[in-house]
Amino acid sequence: MSKLRVLSLATLYPNDLAPNFGVFVERQMQAVMKRGDVELVQVNPIGLPPFPLSLHPRYRGLDKLPQVEERGDVTVLRPHFRLLPGIGGRFNARSVARAVLPLARKLHAEAPFDLVDAQFFYPDGPAAVQVAQALGLPSSIKARGADIHHWGKAPGVAEQVLSAGRQATGLLSVAKGLADDMAALGIDRAKITIHRTGLNADLFRPYDPRMCRDELGLPRDAPVLACVGALIPRKGQTYAIEAMPLLPDAILLLAGQGPDEAALKSTAERLGVADRVRFLGAVPHDRLPIVLNAADVFVLPTASEGLANAWVEALACGTPVVTTPIPGATELLTDPAWGAFAARDKLAIAIEVSQLLANPPSRETVAAAVAGFSWEANAAALVDYWRGLAGG
Repeated sequence: MSKLRVLSLATLYPNDLAPNFGVFVERQMQAVMKRGDVELVQVNPIGLPPFPLSLHPRYRGLDKLPQVEERGDVTVLRPHFRLLPGIGGRFNARSVARAVLPLARKLHAEAPFDLVDAQFFYPDGPAAVQVAQALGLPSSIKARGADIHHWGKAPGVAEQVLSAGRQATGLLSVAKGLADDMAALGIDRAKITIHRTGLNADLFRPYDPRMCRDELGLPRDAPVLACVGALIPRKGQTYAIEAMPLLPDAILLLAGQGPDEAALKSTAERLGVADRVRFLGAVPHDRLPIVLNAADVFVLPTASEGLANAWVEALACGTPVVTTPIPGATELLTDPAWGAFAARDKLAIAIEVSQLLANPPSRETVAAAVAGFSWEANAAALVDYWRGLAGG
């Protein structure tokens, strides 16, 4: 069987300035490359705003990243596109396509691609469809959650999401509920294949919780809660903090960074729980198992997700999950031992957390929830799907 040659677009992909940025895409693509039957060119378009916005810490140094880099056997190309923060979201897909198309034409002329792939629905999806049409190739777009729930309803963007979904040769979704949401927008449900996330089971597994707590400077006997995710309103860390007065002995670990950090710290101070809420910042991915194993319960009061990688990684560490009853979560947490559902409400969260603390399941029982998840299985399913779109 000949190698499949794939051009993949991912606006979220790790780099030296943001090593956790889209790390799940990198892990997936590294697993694809390890198979040896795919020749992958990963394009990570970098948005650069005009001066003086380019001086903002969020964008500083992006223009200095290498435009060609080998990361874990994956060739990553970083063409630049013009970004207009705050007002230019509707223009991003066209800007990405303009930046990528000349590069794609050149590479396709040197060695033809079989498929153009997008790892997010927006802005990657519409850009990938445009590039694929220009090259006469099939196209695929993956939906992960916010790219549908936010951009699928955003003024000036929703119609681009719908058009790309209708024009793409095939579509992927990380959860059945998310596929239903895509269909509700007007996308053909029959075109959507479910393709869940992967997992590094050698890294994310049960460790000795006492040793993990010692490493983090935590008491061995106190209840510990953990929440992993960007500090943004959608993730709902504020509801976890508001539950803390109802969990008087518990410690809450928040792993992540984002614009909500100051407001979350203020909430913790106002409620008198600042000494029990610990902001860990951006924890390197290979250190997350220590945080997750130190916790008795993982809490994520999120407003929307596809299939959160953090849920899967917490379960793999044997830590039960309390999250909102959204479709991806209800598909995953099908056994009460694996976790519980709570509204974005302090009392509801405190009740479910308290019940799990009072009757903790064994870590081995919880880890069984994701026994079938691996990056190897994820890559195999992805390559089979790609070959089907490319005609074998």
